[in-house]
Amino acid sequence: MEQNERPKEHHKFIPMTSITSGGGIQVKEDVYYYTDQIVNIGFIGHPSSDKWVLVDAGLPNAAPEIKSVVVDRFGRNSKPAAIILTHAHFDHVGGLYDLIQEWDVPVYAHELELPYLQGEKDYPEPDTNVEGGMLAKMSFLYPHEGIDLGSSVQPLPSNQRVPFLDDWKWLHTPGHSPGHVSFYRESDGLLFSGDAVITVRQDSLHKVLLQQSEVNGPPRYLTTDWQAAWESARILADLKPSVMISGHGSAMEGDKLTKGMERLVREFEKVAVPDFGKYIDKGRLH
Repeated sequence: MEQNERPKEHHKFIPMTSITSGGGIQVKEDVYYYTDQIVNIGFIGHPSSDKWVLVDAGLPNAAPEIKSVVVDRFGRNSKPAAIILTHAHFDHVGGLYDLIQEWDVPVYAHELELPYLQGEKDYPEPDTNVEGGMLAKMSFLYPHEGIDLGSSVQPLPSNQRVPFLDDWKWLHTPGHSPGHVSFYRESDGLLFSGDAVITVRQDSLHKVLLQQSEVNGPPRYLTTDWQAAWESARILADLKPSVMISGHGSAMEGDKLTKGMERLVREFEKVAVPDFGKYIDKGRLH
């Protein structure tokens, strides 16, 4: 395993939390998610199985917490067959360095995310001036630097299959980041949407703290392509998922999810797109 030292920015504590932090929810017998401060981490696989997959890796310094969840759910000395990433923003890769150093397992992401995971590129800086609440104004605190996982990371298969998860597929859902993906299981309509569609207004400190549940577009301060984000929301809405676990917010299902997805697509400019910000180009939405 070849990798360079992670940027110092990815060590720092991010001063955000929610009432669901430190808790987990079993959505299906083989699907569980855990909330690290404000971001969700997924675990796919039966607790009795020795083959399971980790979805994303939380905020900076999340590795000890993730390993504690693993011990509780899968047993001591257990490790995933692989780690799959929705994207490589700081709050989804925070524990990766420490986890792969201990576990030495492969990491998979969309090929367009690899430059941010192999030390070649940094993400654009967060937009602190975007329309939104306190968390948008605080976004200057969030690391935007890429990390270098070296040969530990590789592209997801081009056939949309998910490694070690035969009944899942990945879908390219860009906008929030160039190589953002979501994971879907058709047999029961279960969707890991990542940050393409979330279930909390992520720029509002009050709503994040209390985890007020509503279908929304991606976090405003880190989304750079709103036309692509809208198209991605339509892709996910067309799936008509029965249950959705998003990168931020609580899992949602049933009529509330269906109507929320329909409204998001129908009123995307009103619901999701900010009125101003350096990544806004209203003329591109069509």
